[in-house]
Amino acid sequence: MASTRLYLDWNATSPLHPAAREAVLRALDMFGNPNSVHGEGRAVRAAIEAARRQVAKLAAADPAHVILTSGATEAANMVLTPDFRMGRTPLAVGHLYYSAIEHPAVREGGRFPKDKTSEIAVTSAGVVDLDALRGLLEAHDKTSGLPMVAIMLVNNETGIVQPVREAAEIVHAHGGLLVVDAVQAAGRIALDINELGADFLIVSSHKIGGPKGAGALISRGEVLMPRPLIHGGGQEKGHRSGTENSLAVIGFGAAAEVALAEFETRNAMVLALRDRLESGMRAAAPDVIIHGADGQRAANTTFFTLPGLKAETGQIAFDLEGVALSAGSACSSGKVGESHVLTAMGNDPKLGALRISLGFSTTAEDIDRAIAAFAKIAARRKPAGEAA
Repeated sequence: MASTRLYLDWNATSPLHPAAREAVLRALDMFGNPNSVHGEGRAVRAAIEAARRQVAKLAAADPAHVILTSGATEAANMVLTPDFRMGRTPLAVGHLYYSAIEHPAVREGGRFPKDKTSEIAVTSAGVVDLDALRGLLEAHDKTSGLPMVAIMLVNNETGIVQPVREAAEIVHAHGGLLVVDAVQAAGRIALDINELGADFLIVSSHKIGGPKGAGALISRGEVLMPRPLIHGGGQEKGHRSGTENSLAVIGFGAAAEVALAEFETRNAMVLALRDRLESGMRAAAPDVIIHGADGQRAANTTFFTLPGLKAETGQIAFDLEGVALSAGSACSSGKVGESHVLTAMGNDPKLGALRISLGFSTTAEDIDRAIAAFAKIAARRKPAGEAA
């Protein structure tokens, strides 16, 4: 096993960016409650509002439309609700439609009862089937309330970019609301809430180099908003009560700022590394299947199947070689199960797949080490048809 570990699981979480670390360290000395009116409280409030502006800029949004949360899961549970209000007037949302490849935080349906949720099919290419979406919305019972549609911008397993702009046109033509999970998109593809046509965006701190424990629900406006999930002191304009996690929020803001500043150079570098990785993988094992390779993907993600190698076996084998990667989503209490994304794409989920994801500190030497580990594991796998 290599003497040093190689981290290639950036879609699960990103190492803390040095700029975010510095911001958090500075914030440790800012102990005031941001909701207090004295000088100590105002200093923390000013830092939080600066972070809010940084997060808003990452999505080309209005800072006034950024609600700070404990993470993307809380943001999803907040916005996925039948209970909305337009100003002070209650507004019902009758049904939630989500794509078959959504993250579990969305697939659970938030505050919708199960019988008020439906799945939108995806194509074999791993892209949301817009005709299926259109058919579901045409059949929607308008008397039950508005339809809500949840479609992620970048899939967390495959890295495939979804046709959100086109979906937004369909959703709005049917009077619906569009919620977009942009967790894997932020910092990796251009993000503009208005250009996308999303009514709500969900983003997360620890996916872009910030600390865990912070995220945001970003809205396109302030008139139409969900009923609060957490009640209490009325923080975040009454949308999310509870004293803000100032350390995590300030680190989040710093990470968002640097992700935007380094956007072009970082993504060009990561794309070149991913191409190097996939070329090396194909050379070592020509039968490797790289899911979504022919479509539009975020630059940092490779989701692959090695015939004859189970996902859990492969993950352990790479770990023993000192390489950290994942078998799909890493957000299910450490479980390695069948990929619902592979299933939705029409693949046999028992094939399994592994995900390598890169980030701002990945190097060419890292990629060469990963290729060497891949080649070793591929060479000793069982022949196709035998148990791995």
